[in-house]
Amino acid sequence: TKLVSDARVQGVCFTGSTITAQKINQAMAEHAAPDAPLIAETGGLNAMIVDSTALPEQAIKDVMTSAFQSAGQRCSALRVLYLQKDIADAFLTMLFGAMDELVVADPWQMSTDIGPVIDTQAQQKITAHIAQAKTTGRLLKQLTMNDDLRRHATFIPPTVLKIDGIADLQEEIFGPVLHVATFTAMQLDEVIDAINHTGFGLTFGLHTRIDSRASYITSRLNVGNMYVNRNQIGAIVGSQPFGGEGLSGTGPKAGGSHYLPRFLAEAPSHHHQQLPILAQAASTNSVPQSQIQAHISAAKNQISEQISSLRHVPLHIVNCPGPTGESNQLGSYGRGVILCLGPTFANAQAQAKIALDQGCHPVIIVPDATGEYALSGFLPRNMLSQLQDFDAVVIWSDSEDQRAIRVALAKRAGAILPLITEKQFAQRCIVERHICIDTTAAGGNATLLAGSC
Repeated sequence: TKLVSDARVQGVCFTGSTITAQKINQAMAEHAAPDAPLIAETGGLNAMIVDSTALPEQAIKDVMTSAFQSAGQRCSALRVLYLQKDIADAFLTMLFGAMDELVVADPWQMSTDIGPVIDTQAQQKITAHIAQAKTTGRLLKQLTMNDDLRRHATFIPPTVLKIDGIADLQEEIFGPVLHVATFTAMQLDEVIDAINHTGFGLTFGLHTRIDSRASYITSRLNVGNMYVNRNQIGAIVGSQPFGGEGLSGTGPKAGGSHYLPRFLAEAPSHHHQQLPILAQAASTNSVPQSQIQAHISAAKNQISEQISSLRHVPLHIVNCPGPTGESNQLGSYGRGVILCLGPTFANAQAQAKIALDQGCHPVIIVPDATGEYALSGFLPRNMLSQLQDFDAVVIWSDSEDQRAIRVALAKRAGAILPLITEKQFAQRCIVERHICIDTTAAGGNATLLAGSC
């Protein structure tokens, strides 16, 4: 934190855990310029769904790669495998057989498949997680390992644990541990909702030969990178711009068109307001928290209803380059509820228009505000650490006021919410989701399969 607490730091780009990113954000809020960017790509509880139409040989290969390559030490690695009950027993038999072929050994040897985890602390944490699963009879498979490896290095043998669902995991287990749950065809929506409910949204995998099912599932998920009929690690710059949302990152995606501009500062202007209305409103016309929360929640509910009917319709889609036999599409989606705090009503109206143009729902909270999206009054800055159901704040006030807002936002648990101070901020209103499809992996007539379901 000493480095990112230095006032001379003008921006931070970070890859690591969500907790560390939150600490960096808090330090920057206190010491850096209020508009200093933080680009964070953090962890994930990454899931894969394999339905009864999937080609088992293809799916097994991709599960092995996604869960165990690099000893599971990738932010994009598969953590939770959902198997349709109809195929679960046969699939696991094949998976365990494939695992038996893995070589856990010194990574300097060309024959090695699985090397050690990064350090003793990681090894102890993963080992404790596996041990706890053993006590409750949830260990399905664990490779045997040479005793010398156990004594002299930080190895973890590839392991498969049984769970009821992704909600059983309270945090990411960063190593070669795969958690398996089963579902019925009628429970598919429940699985999707459970994945979204974690708050993480980094990567997701799907194996199915039903095109309409792939479209339905990927359209409902809040995940940055989704992969159909292939593994879910190893995103390629340009082809698969990488990055998550929610607890999995701030955006924009690395390797995408919005990434480089985020490192640029807006040219100085005179739009920042130093108006006595702020201090006056704070003492005489503050809106009660309950009234503000009800207004924001109503906006969030309206968005939820639109999402339910439109299934995450993108603002626009870009076809990314890639190899023959692979489809790569990058979609832009409205971020959600944007608090437009002016500080003047004219400012807030301009902010609301930009938010609306990007598929977001503005909530204007300034003194003397009127109209469909408006709530008249002053929003106390410390209240932002307690309010729920909004996704960003935009304001063009002075640096002192902006710092108070950023400090309040940084105190929040969960996802890092952006403070937007730029005059032209359309790109900050969107989240990006990428879908990669191996179009060569269907292995059958998907139209006929869909007709029989």
